[in-house]
Amino acid sequence: MGGELLPPDEAGPDDVVLAWEGADVVAVRLPQLADSLDHILAAMERKKGKPLAELDRKAKQEVVRVLEARGAFSVRHGVETVASALGVSRFTVYNYLNREKGAS
Repeated sequence: MGGELLPPDEAGPDDVVLAWEGADVVAVRLPQLADSLDHILAAMERKKGKPLAELDRKAKQEVVRVLEARGAFSVRHGVETVASALGVSRFTVYNYLNREKGAS
């Protein structure tokens, strides 16, 4: 996920401080969710072996299913980010999402 370890005294309000036997040991700074979405999309491209925009419709629908399961669309501008990566419109991504919900 790309987290960063910090000394506990450098922890910010959004960081997670881990304690061991009552003493703060380390702080973990997690990336913003939007950054994580970019990492997930890049990993999916590596796995597929080509840009996501070059996938066929069925493969793009599968990508949207995986991303929905991973919470990608709860991120602000998640639909726009995914649409751009897939080379489709936001409307198409919403159609893929609605189609999946209708099949359930």
